[in-house]
Amino acid sequence: MAKKIVFQSARIFDGDSEKLRGGASVTVEDGVIQEISDRPPEAGAEVLDCGGRVLMPGLIDAHVHVYAAGLNITRIAQSPVSYLAHFAAKFLRSSLDRGFTTVRDVGGGDVGIASAIREGLLDGVPRFFYGGRVISQTGGHGDFRPGDHALDFCGCAHAPDPMANIADGADAVRKAVREELRRGASHVKIMASGGVASPTDPLDRCQYSDEEIRAAVEEAERAGSYIAAHCHPAEAVRRSAALGVRSIEHGTLIDRETAEFTAERRSFVVPTLSTLVALLEEGEKLGFPKVSMEKLNRVSHAGFASLEIMKRAGVRMGLGTDLLGSLHVRQSTEFTLRAKVLPAIDILRSACGINAELLRQSGKIGCIREGAFADILVVDGNPLEDISVLGSGGVQIPVIMKDGKFHKRAI
Repeated sequence: MAKKIVFQSARIFDGDSEKLRGGASVTVEDGVIQEISDRPPEAGAEVLDCGGRVLMPGLIDAHVHVYAAGLNITRIAQSPVSYLAHFAAKFLRSSLDRGFTTVRDVGGGDVGIASAIREGLLDGVPRFFYGGRVISQTGGHGDFRPGDHALDFCGCAHAPDPMANIADGADAVRKAVREELRRGASHVKIMASGGVASPTDPLDRCQYSDEEIRAAVEEAERAGSYIAAHCHPAEAVRRSAALGVRSIEHGTLIDRETAEFTAERRSFVVPTLSTLVALLEEGEKLGFPKVSMEKLNRVSHAGFASLEIMKRAGVRMGLGTDLLGSLHVRQSTEFTLRAKVLPAIDILRSACGINAELLRQSGKIGCIREGAFADILVVDGNPLEDISVLGSGGVQIPVIMKDGKFHKRAI
């Protein structure tokens, strides 16, 4: 039996409450939080004195692409998976360094990387939930084949895409969902509107018919899973919520009426501000295609306003980042960007309890609770008062524990 580890002299943020709990110790054993109490540590336990610092749950990023090794998705779709796996390992390890003990991949991450984590071939990484390949209509946001007018592409452009599955018609969509679930996906993502990174689809238009979206939702629910849907325009958000989509990604152009409807339908929305800002600031320099920069400039203005709209409507907002290539180093900026319009407690709940509920892991992750997995951070400063302590890329997080094992211990 592993030695008990006791976190002492900490102020506890439980993942939800607006008040910190003082005077309690957190005891960890066999990878779970065994006890939260004011009793002194048992003899023989390993004691970590937190010195009055804040102890909180590990962070959850609900929108990543671990195989997105660059800003040109067409090139990524043509890359060997062996290369993408090396990028994924670097991305995942650095995510844990920043305090993200759980990530949800919503396009590309697969059973290979998940198995490598489970079997210990890849260690020092977050808990990993994956959706496999995204499902897109022909010419949709997941179709990264160049248009017939594009002459500057390599001969392998029609090789199998590790990031997306093109499916048209309700039966084909149903089969595609079944295929990703067969590969162990915990969820499946469809493209319900145009996007920024794709080369040929209009950003502000809906994609997939009602019949196709219903087929995806029915198939996922029948298997005990759920559908996530990429949506920028308000119409795509509303259609997805109406048709039973659980997780709406981005929601950038949402309006008040749509936000209220989405809240009534109890769908989650996962905004991704950090990628909008990062691409605006560095996209052109890093080779983001010109057509994508033009799309970005049409949508980026709405990012902050969408957060205010959804907060007023009571939408359950998760936290995601959606950062591509080298931009993943900006993962922690999602906290400081949201702080421009949202109170710290809302942001913390998004990264902890709400994301856990979205992943159907309430009580297991995103919380400091007896019986939960021991995914624990000890933070210099109080994130309830100053969220920027989480926005510095892990610099102000001296202790990171995932699954009861120290990833970082600097006190």
